[in-house]
Amino acid sequence: MIEFTRRDLKKKKIMKTFINAVSKIINEEGIERVTIRKVAKIAGYNSATIYNYFDNYNQLVFFAATHFLSDYVQALPKYIKKSKDTLEQFLLIWECFCKYSFEKPQIYYAIFADDIGDRSEDLIKKYYQLFPEELGDPPQELIPMLLETRLSKRCSIHIQPCIESGYFTASKAYEIDETIRLIYHGMLSLLINKRVEYTNEEAVNKIMKHIRRIVYNNIEK
Repeated sequence: MIEFTRRDLKKKKIMKTFINAVSKIINEEGIERVTIRKVAKIAGYNSATIYNYFDNYNQLVFFAATHFLSDYVQALPKYIKKSKDTLEQFLLIWECFCKYSFEKPQIYYAIFADDIGDRSEDLIKKYYQLFPEELGDPPQELIPMLLETRLSKRCSIHIQPCIESGYFTASKAYEIDETIRLIYHGMLSLLINKRVEYTNEEAVNKIMKHIRRIVYNNIEK
């Protein structure tokens, strides 16, 4: 992906034009209808120019998909305000993530599961350099997680307070994270492929039932 700094106004403007074009297609037709040709036509550039700014198609879609995270990003601080301790906060972070990702499963797959090439961990940071207003002003403790595209890394960040509070050992926390991620990806896949007819609320309730069971069964005695 092309590198840019705060002063690279022309590069940033062109990148935003492509990202906004993809967002328009997603809004009007769905993420599965995005093509390089359509994006180039809407943006007013030829298709080859896109590859001067993005390494591949998935990377371009990733940037536009990140725009649709804003409702989740803005809702998360309100969710965790309800928590009484680190364990409850951990569960509420997962509940919030599931709620918003199950509403837009293809969007979240594009960000957290699809192959977007090398240095994927840097991409969401670059997105918020382009669109800082979409990150807003979340609590400082949430920022490392929100700037991480690797789901395994996000999980390890938001379970760390539970380790420090003595709920889990580090090794047990790793097992919990891995199990929850596998369950989450399974549900996401079922929703994307329409293999289940759950409403969003049903899907969230079902997965949170399993997540709570996994968590409570592994608390240090």
